Amino acid sequence: MLKRLIPPILLLVFAVFSLAMPVFATGISDLPNPNTEDVWVVDTADEISFSNESKLTSTFKKLAKETGQEVRMVAIRRLDYGETIDSLADKLFTTWYDKSERANQTLLVLDTLTNNAAIRTGEKAKKLVNEEIAKSLVNDTVGYDLRTGNKYNQAFLDSSDRLVAVLSGQEDPGPPEIVDNVQVEGTFTKAEDTKQGISAAWIIGFLVLATIIPMATYFWYVSGT
Repeated sequence: MLKRLIPPILLLVFAVFSLAMPVFATGISDLPNPNTEDVWVVDTADEISFSNESKLTSTFKKLAKETGQEVRMVAIRRLDYGETIDSLADKLFTTWYDKSERANQTLLVLDTLTNNAAIRTGEKAKKLVNEEIAKSLVNDTVGYDLRTGNKYNQAFLDSSDRLVAVLSGQEDPGPPEIVDNVQVEGTFTKAEDTKQGISAAWIIGFLVLATIIPMATYFWYVSGT
């Protein structure tokens, strides 16, 4: 009777421990290469709706056809250990595009766990999306939409509007209108809060293992004697 209980107990331990572990991180090898597929929006975080992804894809295709400027957006759920949003953006930009292809490329990368974003532009694109606009896109467009409720879809759509306008040679429409009564502090995910949550999950997992495994071992021993 006790022997029959061991496998279910061990299975329960495994399930609980798996749930306690952090969400798997995303590295550069986990993301599709846009040079091998018709890829304009990559969403491994599962935050961008299908309709908005289709809309963005159509918009970026049209921009590329009319101007030669290409925009791609990436949303991931969690960075690899030791990776930063800037280092990942750098690696993606240099890995996805050869030097001869980078001039007209613009890449926006977003990590939904920390709500950090980064933008990279090629030499020709940088003349249109200058440093001031790039910083404003990250802080005032993406940042604002995330601070006001983690609106990832809106962040990509608003960024798309600005990038397409600027890369088409039009005037920058600017960031979303700031609403004064928004409580920024309470809506933005802090990196330290994220780390504390991950640490707590690991501790819970180890406590569960420390409790259940000795019990399972004892039952196994008793049933065999």
